Amino acid sequence: MTEATLAQAHGRYIRGSASKVRRVLDQIRGRSYRDALIMLEFMPYRSTGPITKVLRSAVANAENNLGLDPSSLFIKTASADMGPSMKRYRPRAQGRAFAIKKQTCHISIAVAPSTESLNKEASD
Repeated sequence: MTEATLAQAHGRYIRGSASKVRRVLDQIRGRSYRDALIMLEFMPYRSTGPITKVLRSAVANAENNLGLDPSSLFIKTASADMGPSMKRYRPRAQGRAFAIKKQTCHISIAVAPSTESLNKEASD
């Protein structure tokens, strides 16, 4: 599999912690596009919305830029890295301030055609 058959998409500055996004990405990594969409639809986590958006973007990139069939795609890599934290303060007793970090993350998903579809194209 070459770099030419790999389509990527990135979601930047997504509100939510990277660790909470990673637990969802770990569930869909290596699965087919269709299976991943079904799983994301029924998971009870807030991070599934932005992940679905990035996944659909990666598949659209594969379809439009590389001419690949969406039904033959699987998730090759899926990762979440920490983004910058927004710092906010909450007033507390006796004039103190309590720091609140509103975390962001960067989501990266790469899709590639499955090896069966590549073998089928090569034999045709």
